[in-house]
Amino acid sequence: MQDQPHVSPLNPLPHFVIVLFLVIVGVEAMFLLGARGIIGGPGAIGWRAGAIEDYAFNGDILRWMLQNDVWPLEHLRRVLTYAFVHASFTHALFSGVLLLAMGKFVGEVFRHWAVLTVFLLSTAAGALVYGLVVRDSQWLIGAFPGVYGLIGAFTYIIWLRLGQLGSNQARAFLLIGVLIGFQLIFGLLFGGAATWVADASGFGAGFLASFVLAPGGFARLRARIRHD
Repeated sequence: MQDQPHVSPLNPLPHFVIVLFLVIVGVEAMFLLGARGIIGGPGAIGWRAGAIEDYAFNGDILRWMLQNDVWPLEHLRRVLTYAFVHASFTHALFSGVLLLAMGKFVGEVFRHWAVLTVFLLSTAAGALVYGLVVRDSQWLIGAFPGVYGLIGAFTYIIWLRLGQLGSNQARAFLLIGVLIGFQLIFGLLFGGAATWVADASGFGAGFLASFVLAPGGFARLRARIRHD
């Protein structure tokens, strides 16, 4: 056997995940530098607030579009663009780190384009369910619904492997149960928006999409339907 010194023992991060991370970091860096007066002049202090108004998602806007059957692109884009606007550096940092971690785990099994698809589908699903279910005017911002979608894909991988081993597949949902539980407790103790609805919806979208997007997933799903 010949050694292959140029082959890394670790699977590389999906390129799309790196790009998404850089966009999140770049946008947050722009906000921070603007707020400190390093770039953009005096008007840069309001860049974050302006970005929230222009790119964040709001349920009132969704309901207005549904009621009037009007679908302007400047509002439709919000179901995705809200993921790249964060409330603070800490918010963006946690989102970015979790994106890299979950993107790495899922990318070891899924094709790289499928990782991006899961993130985008979950981001959109989180916004739409949040807008339809939560009746308040709070802005939805941040990449967590998309990240939770990747957690859903990771849960699918664990769920499938537990099934192959004949183990209790319910154990695969332990992680999401703990995360949502923490969010509910935090919300009850300290208040805040019901963003857990968007996160849980993103998780559900990522998990369900994995039945089709995972390698061999469509064939496996078709076989199960025929068997049933």
